[in-house]
Amino acid sequence: MVAQVEAAETELLDALRAGQEAAFEALVREYHASIVRVARIYVSNRATAEEVAQETWLAVLNGLDRFEGRSSLRTWIFRILTNIARTRAQRDARSVPFSAVGDPSGEPVVDPDRFAPAGERWAGHWKSYPDRWDTLPEARLIGDETMERIQAAIDRLPPTQRQVITLRDVDGWSSEEVCSAMEISETNQRVLLHRARSKVRQALEAYLGQD
Repeated sequence: MVAQVEAAETELLDALRAGQEAAFEALVREYHASIVRVARIYVSNRATAEEVAQETWLAVLNGLDRFEGRSSLRTWIFRILTNIARTRAQRDARSVPFSAVGDPSGEPVVDPDRFAPAGERWAGHWKSYPDRWDTLPEARLIGDETMERIQAAIDRLPPTQRQVITLRDVDGWSSEEVCSAMEISETNQRVLLHRARSKVRQALEAYLGQD
């Protein structure tokens, strides 16, 4: 299977480098929506995200001959995108500092008020456990309003957390691909994803707990 994927990518690269328009159009169809979605994390509106996407595609075309295959083509494209989007955000005075990649804020993953305080018998333990969702009707879990709440929670995340959860849980990337595209360590990726998922879960838990 891996060999088939590698062979298909080699064939695609050959077609792209040969200037075959159909190959480039297929690449755009496959990745453009995801590129705009990730660009939107860094810039203030969709129009600017589309400009970032166009700039990314131009950089891809200009850089094809320099692509060495050390990562997948998709990972390479999204690494270009991330760098362009960050640069554009800085230029538009919506700078996302590179130090944010490590997310060094030390913010708690779960609200500390949900745990018993120091001095109590069960200090540090849950005051009440997170709600179980397996008893809820499936229609409510997958309904449009629930999906909107999830997306709204993702939209409120810090940029790097938002990019990690978007690539992992929305676009289905592996952890290795995310680390390569964002140029972060596996540890940072794991921490960012855990924090992002925890915040989304808290928002969804609050919504599903409503009568």
